[in-house]
This record gives sequence, C-alpha cells and structure tokens, in this order.
Amino acid sequence: MTKIRPSQPETPPLEAFEIHRAEVEAGLELAYIREGEGGYPLLLIHGYPETKRIWWRNIRPLVEAGYEVIVPDLRGYGDSDLSSKDEYDLVLYSRDLHHLVRNVLGHERCGVVAGDVGGVVGCDMAMRFPGFVEKMIFFNTVAPIVVDQPEWYAERGLSMVALEDGPTGDYRIRQGRDWKELLADLDTPARRNRYIRDFYEHRLLASEGSFEEADFDFMAQPFEDAGKLAASWAPYQLQYDRPMSEVPMIMQAIDVPTLILYGPDDQVVPKDFPERCEVAFPNRVGPLFVPQCGHFLQWERADVLNEMTRLFFSELKP
Repeated sequence: MTKIRPSQPETPPLEAFEIHRAEVEAGLELAYIREGEGGYPLLLIHGYPETKRIWWRNIRPLVEAGYEVIVPDLRGYGDSDLSSKDEYDLVLYSRDLHHLVRNVLGHERCGVVAGDVGGVVGCDMAMRFPGFVEKMIFFNTVAPIVVDQPEWYAERGLSMVALEDGPTGDYRIRQGRDWKELLADLDTPARRNRYIRDFYEHRLLASEGSFEEADFDFMAQPFEDAGKLAASWAPYQLQYDRPMSEVPMIMQAIDVPTLILYGPDDQVVPKDFPERCEVAFPNRVGPLFVPQCGHFLQWERADVLNEMTRLFFSELKP
C-alpha cells in the first residue's frame, strides 16, 4: 500500500528565480541564485546527483523567514562553467564557494545547509576558513572521520572507513573507477537523463513517492550534457586516479555548532551515519531522524527542513 506523504511546499517553476553569474577563478564562473538580500546569509550546497534545483522548495520559505538565500551550482554542475583544466575536487568546491560568498557577495560569515557532497564541502569550509561558517545543518552524507579517536570507533565496532561500497553503492565504483566506459554507454542525452532519473526513482535513495513524474526530468535535465555529467563524477574518482589540489579538512572533529538531520529511508548512506556524527560533531544538536524521508531531505521533507532552518539560525538574524 502506498504511503500518504506529508504535503510539501509548492515547487516554483523553473524560471522562478533569477540566475546570476560570478567569476571565482580565472575563466571559471559559477551560476547562483541570490534571493532575500539583506537577511542573514544562508548558503545551500547541493550534492550529487543534484544541482541547485534540489533546493527549489526551500528558497522562498527561507526568504520569507528573513534570510538571504544563496544557492550555487558547484563548478561543472548545472549552469556553472566546466573547468577548462578538468580541475574538480572537494577543496576546489570549498574555495569557490568561499570566494563567492565572501569576496563577491560581501559576507564575512554565513550559515550552511548541506547534504551529500555538499555536506562534505561545508565541513571543509568550516575548518579551512575559521569563523566563516557560524552554524551548519548537515544531513545524509559522509560523516567526518576523527582520526585521533580510533578507540571510539573500535568500542562501537565501527570501521574507520566512512563510506563502504555496498549493494546499493555500485554506482560509486562505476563513476569513480570505470567512468570512461560508463560515459561511453550513456551516449545520448536521453540515456544520460535516464541514468540520473534512476537515482530519484528506484535506486533506493529516496523515500517512496517523494518524486513525481515531472520531478524526475526537472532533476535529470541538467545532466543530459555529457561534459556536465562527467564533471559531476569527479568526487568519486578521487579515491582512484584523480589528483587532489589539497586534502580536504574532514579528518577531525568539526567544532562549528551543527544540527544533524537524517532521512532513514536512505539506503545508500550507511545506517551508522547518526552514530558517526556523534563523535564528528561535538557541538551539535541531534542527530534527529526525519520520518518518510531518504537522501534528498531538502526536497522530500522540505516542510521539516525549512522550519528547522528558520529556527536553528534565528539568533544570527540581524
């Protein structure tokens, strides 16, 4: 029997928000949305297989709550430029976003809301640029590994590997190790669209019924371009042969005040994610479980995330 899902905020049309562009590196521009200028700045960071569109249900409610909402496409994703030098990694994403928010938009500090790859980028920003990230909401991704506390993991029977490849994570191997063969298989826009659609439809990331027919194409369309699809796989190649510009700062506890949320219907992020977050984020609220929710918490339970965001950052508002 199909579950009756909680009602969600209206999804604005594709053209609802003005798309801005800014150079963050010589010859490389990021596309971003900026709404609610003058409110406390919130940076919403997408992951994979996502673009800024995954935040479409969050932008207006957060602006109405008094926040300035900044929603970029990471380099190589969506409407942002591809790197002419094929340079993509977690630290480059982090540096791009810091430059955008601080040097282009003029904010010395901000709040971060992020999951998946975006969550890891948010952690790096918080540690790499002390004081820049004042608070963070972190959900359904890879928890930082606190390498100087091996006994904590041993006592709980947890591996020091944050994300192991299980039966639902085979895509990480294909996109990381075998990406050239995979890209050759996905040789038309329709096939690339179908590949990304699968993540939203039946790859066991989302809670049942979270996405409707029109939503699949809305999310998948930006990946129909072969170059953008290939660029989006770069984080998965870092454990194989893709060089890193720098090692991301995700091997220690994150001391920024953080709200941990978890969509338990996610079958890709390991079930020990909440437990790992308890050591990775000593200054935390949660972990809090969000029912009828999987990997894409900002879309599946936008009602919950919007309200939690409004409350969690309220003391920072001007």
